[in-house]
Amino acid sequence: MTVPEIEAKDVPDDAYLLDVREQEEWVAGHAPGAVHIPMSQIQGRVDEVPGDRTVYVVCRVGGRSMQVAAWLSRLGREAVNVGGGMQSWEGAHRAMVSETGQPPYVA
Repeated sequence: MTVPEIEAKDVPDDAYLLDVREQEEWVAGHAPGAVHIPMSQIQGRVDEVPGDRTVYVVCRVGGRSMQVAAWLSRLGREAVNVGGGMQSWEGAHRAMVSETGQPPYVA
């Protein structure tokens, strides 16, 4: 199965962005408005992912998000992988926030 992929700089501002990284990665820095469901929890929480709009899936570099996007696609969801993950997001100078009160970074 081929999963569509988009560059971080091209993700729409109003996109449903699903961040599948682990908690410590999320806390260090993530996109504002992103939804956090770690890859290890996605099967049990899939009902939280909308089925009526495109889901843009992101991780650190794109491997985990590609797996989750493929799985969502097999379930009939419209899922797009964010190529290069949060590293590309940061490199494209897209907005990021942290949960620590410190400047955000990609862990």
